[in-house]
Amino acid sequence: MKNEITRRAFNKTSAATALGLAATTTAVARASTIQGANDRVRLGFIGVANRGGQLIDAFMAQDDIQIVALCDVDQNTLAKVNEKVGGGKETCGDFRKLIERKDIDAVVIATPDHWHAIQTVMACDAGKDVYVEKPLSITIHEGRRMVEAARRNNRVVQVGTHRRSSPLYRDLVERTMRGDFGRICVSTAYRLSNMYPAGIGKQKPAAPPKELDWDMWLGPRPKRPYQENIAPYKFRWWELYSSQMGNWGVHFLDAIRWCTGELAPSAVCTVGGQYAVDDDRTIPDTLQANFEFASGRLAIFGQYETSGNKPFPYGEIELRGTKGTVYVDGRGYHVAPERGGQFQDRTPRMDPEEVQATGDNRNLTALHARNFLDCMRTREKPNADVEIGHRSTSFSLMSNISLKVGQRLLWDAENERFTNSDEANELLHYEYRKPWTLG
Repeated sequence: MKNEITRRAFNKTSAATALGLAATTTAVARASTIQGANDRVRLGFIGVANRGGQLIDAFMAQDDIQIVALCDVDQNTLAKVNEKVGGGKETCGDFRKLIERKDIDAVVIATPDHWHAIQTVMACDAGKDVYVEKPLSITIHEGRRMVEAARRNNRVVQVGTHRRSSPLYRDLVERTMRGDFGRICVSTAYRLSNMYPAGIGKQKPAAPPKELDWDMWLGPRPKRPYQENIAPYKFRWWELYSSQMGNWGVHFLDAIRWCTGELAPSAVCTVGGQYAVDDDRTIPDTLQANFEFASGRLAIFGQYETSGNKPFPYGEIELRGTKGTVYVDGRGYHVAPERGGQFQDRTPRMDPEEVQATGDNRNLTALHARNFLDCMRTREKPNADVEIGHRSTSFSLMSNISLKVGQRLLWDAENERFTNSDEANELLHYEYRKPWTLG
């Protein structure tokens, strides 16, 4: 049975949007701090390759922004992107010069994970609002410091978990919290890619390209020779700079956390290793992260890079309820009814459903950018506020720690520490390479 989102629901949404726009107009008159040509939001971008380029596209789709400056450690990339946005923008290789500018209202950060904290804290302390890509940080300690920086400076900080700006997911969250699918005891998602046999390959240390400031790329991490399968993108497979738990796990675990109303797990146990792919990576090619919640449910994330076949009949996330199982992605969601099992009535517990996303759900990054810009004017918290991003990022980071110490870890969400492992607590942060600090 196929159910489209009803006209009545659309009208309700439209009415709410109209009220929101009216409130925004009033708030802009009262509280806007945007000062630029025609009240456009003046943006500086730090990290403009790959995801940074996608964010530039998303922000350029908005009619009230002005790109003032671009920063990247690769001069060739910087020149290409400057040309793409029309040329004539101020460019630099050192992000501190961009943050120091007085003619920038906000910075958009799409650098490797190990840079997010330093750049976000520095931008907040300079009075800039921040859009920062996921994962928010590379350590749990960094994430909390980023929240503190945003709060003490009254800054709007949006984290790039863009499903938070999805009308489809918002509707689904209302339904899961209402209990439409029964009690959800297990939620599952995967990162799937068959990278066997060669993965990211094997490379020897070499001189960095002349256009790349390799020392600045490394930043707070230890000095080491350049290697072609680290930068610009393959850093995702090196634990010092990122992880696939951080790259993909944060997205899916954030959505699961939202749908189930959870703040943090009470325990995490992660197992895995490099079982088949023969490359230089320092993260597993196969991993299973298991999160347990005090409320009585599990969340499971599998990073399978030795096989790519789909685990679900539809979608990217599975929410297993006592009345029905939901399979959801950005295009929509399907509900498969549950029947009673052993000793139970076999009658279906609900009707099957198929809900399709509407047109405004297609480009979530653009919707997320729009929400950030609106909140800059109203000074309200954005859909993926820094505290939300920190809590969701912490899932992936504590999973990496569990794998590292080879232990099921118990988590104190209030104090953000493990209660059963001093070794694990030592991995909540690391010592930066000089001269970098968190301020």
